[in-house]
Amino acid sequence: MPALEINTGGTTMSQPKKTGGKFRSLGGFSGALSKTFLTLIPIACILYVADVQTYLGLQIYKEQYLGLFLGLFLSSIFLKVPATRLSPRDRVPWYDWILVVISLVIFGNVMINYRELVVMVGFAAPTEVIMGFLAVYLLFEAARRIIGLPLVVIGLVLVLYARFAFLFPGLLNARGVSWKRLFTMLYLDPNSILGVPSSVAGTMVVAFMLFGICLFMVGGGQFLSDIAMALMGRQRGGAAKVAVIASGLFGSLSGSASANVAVTGSVTIPLMKKTGYSPPFSAAVEAVASTGGLVMPPVMGITAFMMAEFLGMPYYEVALAAVIPAVLYYLALLVQVHWEAVAGGIEGLPAEGLPRIKDVLKSGWFYSIPVAGLLYFLFVMHLDPSTAAVYASGMMVAVGFFRREVRAGFWSKLMEALQETGLQVLVVGSACAMAGIVIGSVSLTNLGLNLSNALIAASGGNALLLLVLAAVASIILGMGMPIAATYIMLVILIAPAMTHAGIPAVAAPMFMNFFAAMSFVTPPVAIAAYVAAGIAQCEPMKAGFIATRLGIGAYLVPFCFCYSPGLLLIGSPGEIIYSFFPATLGVLAAAMSLSGFFVTKLGLLERILLGISAAGLLSPGYQYQAIGFVLGMSVALWSWWKRRALQGARHGIEAA
Repeated sequence: MPALEINTGGTTMSQPKKTGGKFRSLGGFSGALSKTFLTLIPIACILYVADVQTYLGLQIYKEQYLGLFLGLFLSSIFLKVPATRLSPRDRVPWYDWILVVISLVIFGNVMINYRELVVMVGFAAPTEVIMGFLAVYLLFEAARRIIGLPLVVIGLVLVLYARFAFLFPGLLNARGVSWKRLFTMLYLDPNSILGVPSSVAGTMVVAFMLFGICLFMVGGGQFLSDIAMALMGRQRGGAAKVAVIASGLFGSLSGSASANVAVTGSVTIPLMKKTGYSPPFSAAVEAVASTGGLVMPPVMGITAFMMAEFLGMPYYEVALAAVIPAVLYYLALLVQVHWEAVAGGIEGLPAEGLPRIKDVLKSGWFYSIPVAGLLYFLFVMHLDPSTAAVYASGMMVAVGFFRREVRAGFWSKLMEALQETGLQVLVVGSACAMAGIVIGSVSLTNLGLNLSNALIAASGGNALLLLVLAAVASIILGMGMPIAATYIMLVILIAPAMTHAGIPAVAAPMFMNFFAAMSFVTPPVAIAAYVAAGIAQCEPMKAGFIATRLGIGAYLVPFCFCYSPGLLLIGSPGEIIYSFFPATLGVLAAAMSLSGFFVTKLGLLERILLGISAAGLLSPGYQYQAIGFVLGMSVALWSWWKRRALQGARHGIEAA
């Protein structure tokens, strides 16, 4: 399947090809079947989300749809992903055909017979128990192939724990369950494999991935890139600022960190290097900017959808709550990018090669219609996110149909977009199904409650220490694991302890969302930073450490909104404003302290004082904030005076 390409100022920006690498290249019957399954994944989602079944007079349970979704994506994995490196890559071996058939039978059983099966969960026949075992095995094997071993090992440990919990000592001791109950519950219970994670993957994730891919299909990606070029290209350090804005725009609509790096980084990283930024810094900027898409509304990523489901609140409220933290995240990044440019004497991009914002809007205004439609559906009509994304995708396709350059081969491009959507869903779907196994295994024991009690005891009831422990756990769990699985484990095991310590219900999962996202740029396993380093051809670990510095906003702001809920738009307008200004100044102080530059180069003492100022401004309590403000202003005024003094001395020497 060819990549969907976008031309940006003479440079090609394209989606990374998903059919290479770990995927088989198939032809003949197996190729046609795999394309059919991949295409059916988004089509089934569209039909289910659009509630076509009701118009046809059919009553379909959510679990029945999920049976179809799980059967399709598991079959697609066994068709497209080889079992080992030595497995054939141009054909499907006999054992994978067996797994395809078993996947269709087991989850086809759910799709067809769920109404009868769910009534008999407590009295399941041996057939259902065997099917439950096979369902768990299939999900483990699919995750091993497409994600890797860490998540499989965690899932296996928790399944075995649910069976043998009575053998463990102390806090881990619990009443184990029989194999029969364990596999039946994991297979059929709506709080396990057929639970919230799979539901989110099968509806919201598919719908938003389709929206993002349709955006590329009709050329909307070029429009977003040109906007970033027009707004930031001429400014000092324009190449890096273009990277921040472009990656933020792409990320806010796609919700995928590594994919954003691969798409935008292929253009922005060489551009940054060409204008004078070092390769590690260029890679770090792109990694942090792309990772910000996981916390930037309106899409944010799969964890935001799960957050809304677990909290039982509308998605638009979750997205609105993330606005100020996301702004502070990108503000800290832009400030450091700017002062790096000033310190290195890096100018903007040549004006003659840049588009003008007036021309960009004139030639591509129609791309804003589907995006505006998405925002309208989410924040004005308050539609379900999956419904909003499906409607907006339809608008995007309509826009493309009426463009002459897209209309040529339109239907083949649309089929490519549907297949690409199905292909991109495979990793997320597998991670979410595994997260369902984690939830199901933990819910059968008291593991979540026991670990929460242990965290509370370890922190001694100190909320700040508990937040630090939660942050460290979030980053560690996120190393090498999909963010969806990481987030689920954090919500189950740590969130109860945070809410028990008085952290607001919305703040606790938002806190974990930020830190789970930052695992993408935090060494030693900084996946987004490593992808960017590969493009920049630099040392990955060095890029990771610079990315950690550039992402300082994401490490500080979550602590702030746990103590100051106004940053999540909770409270009166006065409380929100009071929370916003000290946090903004604190993030700026921290960014300048780490960058070592503010109008002029900062000495060690000045950087330390700015760090103390940031700590005060970001602390709860007006007295600490006042001290931080005075200290920060003192350093700022001193820096301005020092710069003027240096300029005066330089002018005096030149005059002499």
